[in-house]
Amino acid sequence: MAWWEWLLDVSGIVLLLLLVYGVGLVVRRRLLARHGGTFELSHRLDPAPSGRGWVLGMGRYSGEKLEWFRIFTLWPKPKRVWFREQLAYDGRREPLGAEQASLYPDHVVIRCASPAGEVELAMSPASLTGFQAWLEAKPPGTDWNR
Repeated sequence: MAWWEWLLDVSGIVLLLLLVYGVGLVVRRRLLARHGGTFELSHRLDPAPSGRGWVLGMGRYSGEKLEWFRIFTLWPKPKRVWFREQLAYDGRREPLGAEQASLYPDHVVIRCASPAGEVELAMSPASLTGFQAWLEAKPPGTDWNR
């Protein structure tokens, strides 16, 4: 077999793998979104002040918890989970510097306090309204575990 035939075979396999990966991402997103309550949600994994550390993702409300999924992975389980009673909204700001290129357009950065420390999320203003409503929806003194 000539070298160019090997090159064509390898190129075909790589293209096939990329196609399978792309189809897998679409199917995964459809499966996650079929129960509703999903939205574009970025999370800052590294709290470095340089504006770095943002990872694009998707959020999903699931009862008393907010689940965060990375956008470019085939893993079906959430990467992070925050419980409603452990989050407290601390404010919002516009993306600064390098953050503007790292995040979805028109998203705002919010800060939340949690027992594990500060959590920074980025979402659209409409999603922020839904997030605040979700945080406020639990009446004081309600025990959903009973």
